[in-house]
Amino acid sequence: MSGNDRVRAYWQSHIHDLEISTHAPGTLGFFADLDHYHFEKLHHLLRLVDFTAWKDKDVLDVGCGAGVEVVRFARAGARIVGVDIAASAVELTRQNLAQQGLSATVDVIDGETLPFPDASFDFVFAHGVVQYTNNDRAMVDECRRVLRPGGLALFQVYNRISWLNGLSKVMKTPLEHEDAPVLKRYSIPEFRALVSGFSSVEIVPERFPVKSRLHKGWKGTAFNTFFVGTFNALPKALVRRFGWHLLAFCRK
Repeated sequence: MSGNDRVRAYWQSHIHDLEISTHAPGTLGFFADLDHYHFEKLHHLLRLVDFTAWKDKDVLDVGCGAGVEVVRFARAGARIVGVDIAASAVELTRQNLAQQGLSATVDVIDGETLPFPDASFDFVFAHGVVQYTNNDRAMVDECRRVLRPGGLALFQVYNRISWLNGLSKVMKTPLEHEDAPVLKRYSIPEFRALVSGFSSVEIVPERFPVKSRLHKGWKGTAFNTFFVGTFNALPKALVRRFGWHLLAFCRK
């Protein structure tokens, strides 16, 4: 089995955050819970990404998962295309759109080999996918290829020199999807080198500690009660570079 086949097989049965809802997958209540949890955990996205700015623009969501952002772009009036390597994710995205009464183009496609002509999109959104792909350079290059001159690409990866990576090692608690066939972590210079083919790049560290619903037992109590409050009381200027997520805003 090739590296890409292993990645596809894993994500076919491992969709992000399915366990956070008590509603059946595919229902309106399920997708409402998924959206709430997603943007509670990633609240910075609503500050950094203006979904309404892409009305009547061509947008590509690479690694769309259950379609949380696809729905946001579609609701805002973008011409949105969602792709994912896993058929199960594509099916969930289609169900999500149907539940919201929205439409978009969604297909099973490997982000390393996008079947779109050069300069097809105004915005390429690749959040939480580069670190899991077999060939990160190929995916970034493909995203840049299909982007129009002057267009924007957003990539998000995990920061190796971060509070969560360090805490995971100290507490001996595995990270989410630690068992994935590919899981890369990047320093800021490594990430900057990966996206160096763009004409301009801004890297923003984000995802600082917030209380978690997923961690249980004494470790969960210690994290939610002590660690979150202590970390967030520190001056942001000192700890910003240790954010778990690194977001690169890249202009072609």
